[in-house]
Amino acid sequence: MSDFVDNLKPLYDGPAALAAERDRSSIDVAELSRHLLCRDGFLERQQRIVKLLEGEKLFSKRQQMNLSRPDRYHLGLARAKKLRRMAHEHQWSDEDHRMAEYLVDEMSPYHLQTSMFVTTIREQANDNQRAYWMPKIKAWDIIGAYAQTEQGHGSNVRGLELQARWDPKGKEFELHSPTLTSSKWWNGALGRTATHAIVVAQLLLPQAQMPNVDAADDAEPRYILHGPHAFVVQIRDRDTHQPLPGIVVGDIGPKYGYASMDNGYMLFDHFRVPHSAMLARYSRIDPKTGVFERTGSPAMVYGSLTNVRANIVMHARLVLARAVTIAVRYCSIRRQFKDRDALDASSIPETVVLDYPTVMIRILPLLATTFALHYTGEAMYKLYQRSREKIEAGDHEPLAELHSTTSGLKSICTMYAADGIETCRRAMGGHGFGGGSGLVQINADYMSKPTVEGDNWLIGLQLSSHLIKKMTAAVEKPDVETEDDISRNFQKYLKQKNNHIPLQPINPNGSINDHAIIQAFKWRAYTLSYHAYQQRVVEGHRWNTLLIQLHKLSRAYSESILIVNFQSAIESSSLSEPGRSVMRDLFHLYAFYTIDADSRTFATTGAATAETLDAIPARILEIMVERVRPHAVKLVDSWAIPDYLLDSALGRYDGKVYEELFQKAHRENPLNRLTFNVDWKSSEIVKGDASGEANILAKL
Repeated sequence: MSDFVDNLKPLYDGPAALAAERDRSSIDVAELSRHLLCRDGFLERQQRIVKLLEGEKLFSKRQQMNLSRPDRYHLGLARAKKLRRMAHEHQWSDEDHRMAEYLVDEMSPYHLQTSMFVTTIREQANDNQRAYWMPKIKAWDIIGAYAQTEQGHGSNVRGLELQARWDPKGKEFELHSPTLTSSKWWNGALGRTATHAIVVAQLLLPQAQMPNVDAADDAEPRYILHGPHAFVVQIRDRDTHQPLPGIVVGDIGPKYGYASMDNGYMLFDHFRVPHSAMLARYSRIDPKTGVFERTGSPAMVYGSLTNVRANIVMHARLVLARAVTIAVRYCSIRRQFKDRDALDASSIPETVVLDYPTVMIRILPLLATTFALHYTGEAMYKLYQRSREKIEAGDHEPLAELHSTTSGLKSICTMYAADGIETCRRAMGGHGFGGGSGLVQINADYMSKPTVEGDNWLIGLQLSSHLIKKMTAAVEKPDVETEDDISRNFQKYLKQKNNHIPLQPINPNGSINDHAIIQAFKWRAYTLSYHAYQQRVVEGHRWNTLLIQLHKLSRAYSESILIVNFQSAIESSSLSEPGRSVMRDLFHLYAFYTIDADSRTFATTGAATAETLDAIPARILEIMVERVRPHAVKLVDSWAIPDYLLDSALGRYDGKVYEELFQKAHRENPLNRLTFNVDWKSSEIVKGDASGEANILAKL
């Protein structure tokens, strides 16, 4: 229904503002987009699939924030099933299906099927098991979940309580939950969706009897713990979808985000599974003799987690890029206050919010961070592929580096992205808090990432532990030739540490020395590694007393990886000007901002001089104002994020911010379609609805 507001216009023209921002920059957006997102036909695939999704009403996002949590699961399952039908209709590849899930932007109840479930089967099952399970997975005859985390243990996989006892007589395993805290917990798709699950349990085998020792046939054998192992288990009846006898399973309830995902709990009561249930590529039990055999590294049981962490690292850039895109576009349109130093304030418009240094310092370093995350995400992809090829060929040597690197990078990348989303929200003021910001769901959903698949403060310690081992080896064998980069760098550090003079990143003529920046980050990381080695190995400090220092070490080393990958990508880039120069400016902004945020450690490790640290704040401001700010809108445009995915009034590509905000509130808000009885003496809630409080009470 039209009314007088249809003829009202915003005071400031949003589309004109963004057009002016784009006109002031000569960056080739299309070229930069191809540079960033050319792998696997990302841009073409995104454009093709977003058109299909926008044509289906089921995938409209206009009202989903107004739905209750149960309704969001209903919607999520309906969408997941529709995507499978569309995949069949349009003959989508796996990459096409993943793109569709990415664009729909909700955690699908089918997500674990295409991630951890199939990855675990593919990487940890033996040939016979893969031949049996993979066709069922690919045909979607079964729906899988991954059940590792328990109510009592998450990051500490070795502490899992669920038991898998081998029965040598029945030639099968008995899964049993001996405590309440052994309940599987948080496992996605487990609550209401999955028919099968990868279940990680502590393997218990009967102790072998000595030949000369008589034991009664009915005597209870002693069991020996062999650590966590993965089993593939059917948990629901194929026809009724009810839990199988001996299994209690359900949804854990509301969470901060992931409204469409049925994160579940599950307990077993002496539930029996066949010998073939234990994934046996790297460890097996001889069903005839009961002998346990292991091939390869015991850490292979964590292979699926390594895969997920690698994917989290690669995904962080796209998540942060969305938040930064919204913030940059909106803050380029929004105006607040006039320049108090203007000679004639009455003749000038209010100041663009993004032109305030206090806003720039919050948003533009995050813009630089998106590119830092991107180049390390690409490097992580290549490292994972190389490592998997070696592991598949029987060489398990890369596993330690892959596991430690993904652990450290998962910690820092998810911290950057999660904190960055919230920083962008706050930088946008009041409208950042509203549903029209496009940040409500992404903020709530991504909030899990610093804790999911390993708490960030804990998993980073795995990288620190790896570095201590490498430094110990370098100290003990300083001249042994090695192909390992970390060991070689540590050997070089040990020879230089007593006569080190830090290079100056900022030259006297004002130019910036990229090599000096890289050396500063490396030296800080190597020195902190050496200090950790001294405290732990030489002085024998208890592990728990070093946790804070080790967390800082993990972060410092991970930041050095980000810096090296960023600079290396720029050097090898074929970008034309000014794109290449602006990338270098973003590299400098990320580097200097990171140094300034932890200047004390750079100083105490001898990585940077006091003179350098004093000069950096002014240089940060100069880079932001003169080098990055003019290109900010085109830089976020280069991420090629469709409006459908952004789902943001504030971040629209066309700049119609205020028109869209009002449309969502005035025309689309279902609350405004009802008239309420606010008289406290009446039990009527909605005018004309006689049910009164009954509808409310029925939902409590």
